[in-house]
Amino acid sequence: MTRVRHLGAAGLLILMMAAPARADVTAFIGANMTPANRQVRGGAFGMGLLVVGFEAEYAFTPDDPRATAPSLKTGIGNVILQTPVALFGFQPYFTTGGGVKVNLIGPIRLRVDYRIFKLGSSALNSPAHRIYAGLNLKF
Repeated sequence: MTRVRHLGAAGLLILMMAAPARADVTAFIGANMTPANRQVRGGAFGMGLLVVGFEAEYAFTPDDPRATAPSLKTGIGNVILQTPVALFGFQPYFTTGGGVKVNLIGPIRLRVDYRIFKLGSSALNSPAHRIYAGLNLKF
């Protein structure tokens, strides 16, 4: 019985290694809507295995003294749940918000994303809401 378990585990490892990892990179621009609409810009790098993916992202929102809106820099890591392939050209995904990657030409996609950030106790406004669109390169 132990030998069967070892063979099964070895077979499972071989199957897991056979599937290539997929990665993508995104450059985006959008709006941080809390407490006033301001431009946000940033980038993200992600990697996925079928349905579960991981992503690192950095974004910057400048301050707006007239609206009493402070600047905001975010650097986050996310776990993403996504469809393994695009459905009719769309690949929906879910994280602390959600979004979709839309096939354009070859490996180039449009990415639209909505995020909610719960900021620390010293934040003037929390949660912060952000929406963006960007170009995504799948490789």
